[in-house]
Amino acid sequence: SRYFQRGHPPRFVSMEELMEAAKGVTNMALAHEIVVNQDFQVKPTVLPEGSLPHRVKEMMLKAFWDGLEDQLKQEPPLYEHAIKLLAEIKETLLSFLMRGHGPLHSRIDEVLDLPLIQQQAENGALDIGGLSQFVVEMMGSLCAPCRDKDIKKLKEITDIVPLFKDIFSVLDLMKVDMANFALSSIKPHLLQQSVEYERNKFQEFLEKQPNALDYTEKWLEDTRKYLRKEDSGGCAAASSDSLLHLNVHNHAYLHLLRWDHVSDPFPETVLMDQVRFQEMQQDIEKLVMLSSVLLISYTTTGEAISGLPGLMETLKNTVGVLLADMHAPTFSTQEALLIIGEKLCVELSQRLSQHGHAPLSVDQTSSLKGRISAISQPDNTVRKLMDSRIQSYLLASLESSQHKTPPPLPGGLAPLSRELKELAVRFCRLVNFNKLVFSPFYQKIFQKLETAG
Repeated sequence: SRYFQRGHPPRFVSMEELMEAAKGVTNMALAHEIVVNQDFQVKPTVLPEGSLPHRVKEMMLKAFWDGLEDQLKQEPPLYEHAIKLLAEIKETLLSFLMRGHGPLHSRIDEVLDLPLIQQQAENGALDIGGLSQFVVEMMGSLCAPCRDKDIKKLKEITDIVPLFKDIFSVLDLMKVDMANFALSSIKPHLLQQSVEYERNKFQEFLEKQPNALDYTEKWLEDTRKYLRKEDSGGCAAASSDSLLHLNVHNHAYLHLLRWDHVSDPFPETVLMDQVRFQEMQQDIEKLVMLSSVLLISYTTTGEAISGLPGLMETLKNTVGVLLADMHAPTFSTQEALLIIGEKLCVELSQRLSQHGHAPLSVDQTSSLKGRISAISQPDNTVRKLMDSRIQSYLLASLESSQHKTPPPLPGGLAPLSRELKELAVRFCRLVNFNKLVFSPFYQKIFQKLETAG
């Protein structure tokens, strides 16, 4: 197969090479997700209801359980299927055991002794009900607390076939619980290994596709040009190269929070986190709108409301609910701001009256509604101001993250301190991990840019 590379002559790559590269990127993406996603969990596979795979699976399971029921109803009962299930259950229970579970291991081996069970079945002396109850008791000893209700339901089932069916369902859930427990245990040790793993995998990918850093180079180069244009005083020339690179790099990450995801290809080195940067970008846009409305409400109304208890939180919640879906395709910012203006005027007048102040005048009401409505324009002064302050706070958080000292909140953002601090933590964690992984590649790009002037 053949592919063309921007800035490089065409080259031939075998299908095996492409498949190997794709596999490497897939594994790298999974390792990355485990490390950077604090909420990452293994989840049970659920086939879509009514889909062909779901229907096929249901048919196969029904045939299997009907076969088990037919065997157990025979006189004397046949236990071929049941013994196979007990062997699988035994293997699963033993897989849950850890160090220090020696007595449980011995107990499971003793009770679920498969040769003995086979012998008992042949002699008509097998107590399948008793073995099933033993299995349920063992599951209760080994399961996470969140499965206690499931175990209690198992204990209430008396028919063997439904009991076996539900035992396997709960064991599947316990496997997921065990996998998540293992993940949480190794996460602290996974970070450094993941840095080296991702770096090596990307290097392998780069060797197979030499243009795999083109968009990253453009991203850093565009940021460097922008900062040079902004720095008309030439102060940066006196700084060391490393500080210059750090400044460019931090601003480049900040630019990812203003990215045009429709038109501009995302840089390769941050591609696995594109969705996260998009989510943060949307969070910032909401916080800009919310902080703009709150600032306008307080500056328009005056000192009378500044000390009213709980008012800021009430206004914040009201506006937050109405802006919750602002990135939905059907959302109208203009309509939402009109509703917000109406609601805030009513709320503010009621609060002022309750505390012995005159309600909002006609002029104040008109001014407040008009100023809130004007926020819908991207070049609105208040909106641009709050956006600039939030961006400055995130940049300062990034610059101070190495020193573990969070920067002070800019004026007008105190009501959103919790949301902004959480956002800054997410942003800095993502950026710092990305720097750890790709620092050698970034260093080479900066050296190349310096050489090119």
